Amino acid sequence: MASASSLMPVLCSVQTSPRFRKTHQNNINKNNTSAGKQSNNGGPVENIVEFTKSIEDLVWLRNVEDPQASFLQFPSWPQPYYPALSGIDLFLADLKALEVYASYLYYLAKMWTKPLPEIYDPQNVTDYFSLRPHVVTLRLLEVFAAFVSASIKFRISSILSATDKDADENILKYNFGTILKETMLNLGPTFIKVGQSLSTRPDIIGSEISKALSELHDQVPPFPRAEAMKIFEEEFGSPVEKFFSYISEEPVAAASFGQVYKGSTCDGFDVAVKVQRPNLHHVVVRDIYILRIGLGILQKILKRKSDLQLYADELGKGLVGELDYNLEAANAIEFMEVHSHFPFICAPKVFRHLSKKRVLTMEWMVGDSPSDLLLKSSEESKAKLLDLVKKGVQASLIQLLETGLLHADPHPGNLRYTSSGQIGFLDFGLICRMEKKHQFAMLASIVHIVNGDWASLVNDLTEMDVVRPGTNIRLVTMDLEDVLGEVEFKNGIPDIKFSKVLGKIWSVAIKYHFRMPPYYTLVLRSLASLEGLAVAADPTFKTFEAAYPFVVQKLLVDNSAASRRILHSVVLNRRKEFQLQKLYLFLRIGATWEGLHSLTPSDAQASFDQPANAVPRGVDLANLVLKLLPSKNGTVLRRLLMTADGASLVRTVVSKEASFFRQEICFVVADILYQWMTAALGKVFHITQFSSQVVLASAAKNTQIGPSMIFTSSVDYQAFLRDRRLKIIALKALHSARKDPVLMLRFCWTSFVMFIRATALACHRVLVSLSEAYLDRVSYPRKLITVVA
Repeated sequence: MASASSLMPVLCSVQTSPRFRKTHQNNINKNNTSAGKQSNNGGPVENIVEFTKSIEDLVWLRNVEDPQASFLQFPSWPQPYYPALSGIDLFLADLKALEVYASYLYYLAKMWTKPLPEIYDPQNVTDYFSLRPHVVTLRLLEVFAAFVSASIKFRISSILSATDKDADENILKYNFGTILKETMLNLGPTFIKVGQSLSTRPDIIGSEISKALSELHDQVPPFPRAEAMKIFEEEFGSPVEKFFSYISEEPVAAASFGQVYKGSTCDGFDVAVKVQRPNLHHVVVRDIYILRIGLGILQKILKRKSDLQLYADELGKGLVGELDYNLEAANAIEFMEVHSHFPFICAPKVFRHLSKKRVLTMEWMVGDSPSDLLLKSSEESKAKLLDLVKKGVQASLIQLLETGLLHADPHPGNLRYTSSGQIGFLDFGLICRMEKKHQFAMLASIVHIVNGDWASLVNDLTEMDVVRPGTNIRLVTMDLEDVLGEVEFKNGIPDIKFSKVLGKIWSVAIKYHFRMPPYYTLVLRSLASLEGLAVAADPTFKTFEAAYPFVVQKLLVDNSAASRRILHSVVLNRRKEFQLQKLYLFLRIGATWEGLHSLTPSDAQASFDQPANAVPRGVDLANLVLKLLPSKNGTVLRRLLMTADGASLVRTVVSKEASFFRQEICFVVADILYQWMTAALGKVFHITQFSSQVVLASAAKNTQIGPSMIFTSSVDYQAFLRDRRLKIIALKALHSARKDPVLMLRFCWTSFVMFIRATALACHRVLVSLSEAYLDRVSYPRKLITVVA
């Protein structure tokens, strides 16, 4: 099916090719404009459909299934018993045995009537299909024939390409992906689900194959409308016209497990109605059972200790869960409620009274899909796509590190960019719920990758339940250091795509038989999918560069014990000595995140593109620290200073790296002295607060520093100096530094020099204020005056 328009909502995360059941109503009255109205006239075609359905029911033995038989169990065998027996006793014993055998055969026959369980359970599924080996065998033959045919097609394609000198390896890979895509389309829903999942992992299968498989999202054929309307009537027990004033004749989107119609409710709301494909439950569970058998055989061949069948069980639970639209509706409502505090994230409203197990009705969301934006070549479309990806990364981090409720399949068909600049999520069949310990372990892993701390990264993976107990941590650390040690850093952030980091970690994971918990796989797939979209729009996009500022911001303002432990492990060494450069990196990167914009000067943002040792950026960060420390959000930073070794804090203050902080402190002291002087002299002279454009010559040499940055500041210095918490931190540091006389001497000398500079600056400002007060009486044009200090 062709890709839907930009207004098309895709409510399913993955698409598959259906196996069509013939409908009982084959004639549609096309002259009747009322949507959904069917003709009931019988005919030869209807008789053929009825016969086909009867054959299908016979193959699956549905005629003998009894929903009341789910509680049946096999009776236990009689235990051997050999006392001294008479002939009558032996005869009675034989009769008893015959009764047991007959009972066993009776219950064995009743087991055939046990239906396929609605909730996926490996043992119940095994019991069901062990009594239907012919169903499994026929499907295996079908799958085997499909892949043999695909292999032949690929071989022929390779031979033809070999004769073409212009054909390269990428073309061969794309051809292979196209043949694989067609094979999965023919094999039905489960295989297309797998293909769509693989399409989001170019780090595993390659970009060309991933590109071919991504077409599975758009090329799923629909099933007949009459069958869809019949399913709706079976779920609600009433005709469609009773609930909707309009239902589109053709589906606007065909998904793997259902298809979507645009409609209007009787109340006048535009909605998207998703109807599940017929007979889907049996087909999906059968394929999962076959996959489970295959993984069990593969485990024995490879002699793996881990149970590979658990992957099939997790996939089965997820896919069977997607078949219940009541669960998807509940997920959508929960997702919308949890993320309602973040205005750039939106989700469609669910109409619960119009939703059942096989029918889901949601608000019609208007917006551009990433695929539509990619097809457009305009600069506006490119800007929209980049904004969508950035907000998608932010939304994923919020879901991952804040709410713990993660949309597990953000492929292009499930995302929308609205006219108001929001990112809209569709299809909530797959939702990942993360535990707090896993959230903090994921947060710590990002920090430790950026800092190149591979030993701590292994500990994070252990906390995520990825590294198995008993694994040689030292060898894992050495291998991670070997594969990730070549990563280059740009401005303190890895200059590498997330998918490549993931691929390197994956190679170590295979070697040491790491576990891949379901949430971990879903999280990685989510981030990799977003990065794939971003790279398509901007090849220079780096996920770490987009994600790390949020990580820093969370570490700086989240006062939880786990978050503080991560921050302390990075900024403080084992002796709890303060490491200014690492905190400086945290502050510089964190200040680029919107959450900290309110704490930075209005003109500071432009200086973030300057080199790391530039004075303007240092001044900006000093202002940030001065604002953050006494504020409510400064609790984490104050705790950090209290935890750090006091002598190391004093040593940091007098160090060369802290020159920009000392410069800002000079401005603070100068501002306070200036206010005192003007207050005292104001009683004698008519002096107003400094407002002219006069600047120091030394400052004027740096064109990036303006008067507003040097002489005025939005920091409340009086409140800063009166803050008792900061006084306690300062006294603790000085008390600790008293043990080192040389350090105290350096601190006293540095403080004296700073005070002299601040006094000189304050006196200069007083003189400028006096000059301004009396020069205003003369009608000279105002201009910038540079005074050499």
